Amino acid sequence: MRSSMQRHLSFLLDQARPERRGVTALRAAAFISTEGTAEAVSGFITGDTSTFSAEGITAGPLIPPEFNPKDWLTYMLHVDAELEHSLMVQYLYAAYSLGGDHVPDAQKDLVKSWQEVIMGIAKEEMGHFVSIQNVLRVIGAPLNFARQDFPYDSSLYPFDFILEPLSKASLAKYVYAESPAGWLNVQDSDDAETKAIKQEIKALLPSANIGDPISVLFESIIELLENEEMIPDDVFGVETYPFQAKPDEWQRGYDHGARGNSTHASPANTPNVLVVPLTCRTDTVAAVKAIAEQGENPDADDADESHFQRFLNIYKAWRKLPETFNPSKNILTNPYVSPEQSAIPSDGVSMITDFQTKFWANLFDVRYRMLLNFLTHSFLLGEGYNDMVNSPRGMIIHATFGEMYNLRTLANVLMNLPAGGGTDKKAGPPFLSPYTLDLPFGEKNKWRVHKDLLYASSGIISALLAFGNQQYSTYLYSLQAADKKLMEVADAILAGDKVCMK
Repeated sequence: MRSSMQRHLSFLLDQARPERRGVTALRAAAFISTEGTAEAVSGFITGDTSTFSAEGITAGPLIPPEFNPKDWLTYMLHVDAELEHSLMVQYLYAAYSLGGDHVPDAQKDLVKSWQEVIMGIAKEEMGHFVSIQNVLRVIGAPLNFARQDFPYDSSLYPFDFILEPLSKASLAKYVYAESPAGWLNVQDSDDAETKAIKQEIKALLPSANIGDPISVLFESIIELLENEEMIPDDVFGVETYPFQAKPDEWQRGYDHGARGNSTHASPANTPNVLVVPLTCRTDTVAAVKAIAEQGENPDADDADESHFQRFLNIYKAWRKLPETFNPSKNILTNPYVSPEQSAIPSDGVSMITDFQTKFWANLFDVRYRMLLNFLTHSFLLGEGYNDMVNSPRGMIIHATFGEMYNLRTLANVLMNLPAGGGTDKKAGPPFLSPYTLDLPFGEKNKWRVHKDLLYASSGIISALLAFGNQQYSTYLYSLQAADKKLMEVADAILAGDKVCMK
């Protein structure tokens, strides 16, 4: 995680400790100015909290010195947005990696079902990512669609975030990442299988990092959202509703298992993409709780629908297979492309060096940036939120989904192309973070940025077509045609003309 984000996490994690170390700058300043004695002021400066009343120290959420309550809430939501983004991409990579001719016939259907389950979880993480932007929008805070490149570490998880093919070890990490608070502790009531799984997962994780930090994040967000003194009602802007993501715009049928569960390996009501528009405190608290519960969901009634339980079910099935069983393609871990187009010796683990494959990876990263730009832009367009045909907002949302489909196609291509550099591994989609996701001031300038990326994509597509690979030419020509239509839309908007998608 970026150092600018990481440096504040220690304060958040300290809140998990029983003694709740630290005093809010807001509360301490008020105490010193109105009731403070020389001893109390000295105690505040030296960190001796014994001079403060217990009520003054422990009442309400704790806020670090550089923040006020709303800004601290914004920070925590930014942290969560990056975590949701990172988990979504890791799960997509794991799902894309599954399958191949090497999978025994007896397990092909099983592996296909695992792929569908993990894809469903990734789609739900996308819903979380979008809904957190709604929370930021309703409280009038900056949005955050960013994340750090892989691999990276975060104090909120006991392992590094890595793009890797699904293995039993990586699956164990996902089980723990989504587990309810305290689950890893062995209980007398655990059956023998559960005890063995917990021991296996513990062996994979550094003991110093095992805890319940992600639950601390959600608990802290909810605690602050519910505090009417620190986050007053007038923070929640009902006027932001037109700019927020809505279910009818973003769910696309992924609602309570209506789509994406053809193998019936997932619980009947999943995948269930949560996209929740917000107008007030009650809506916002309910949305954050729903996001947290969909991940771990310890409640007995629908616990089987949680990400935790779905990952755990796959892990239990894997334990019954031979130790040599491998459901994943032979692809790179954390694939990336060097900025130089000449062949560079590969480490055999991460770098894509095959000349043609590098262009496909470049194309993937341009389209990934386009997706994130379109998504960002959608939250800045309020007009036409009920018109998905004749409005720029509707066109941007459709373009966002178009890039989701493009990324899946490009990922499948990269999973089957050589990485180069003397390795027998295939490549894999890089998901490299763009240098910026900031959009310029002015609506027309935003469309000019979209055109810039369409031009960049066009050059890469032309280069790929020049290789003469007939296997992928049909897709590339169709991508060219779709881009031409979007370019015409952008030109019409820049000219001030009315546009229509029909």
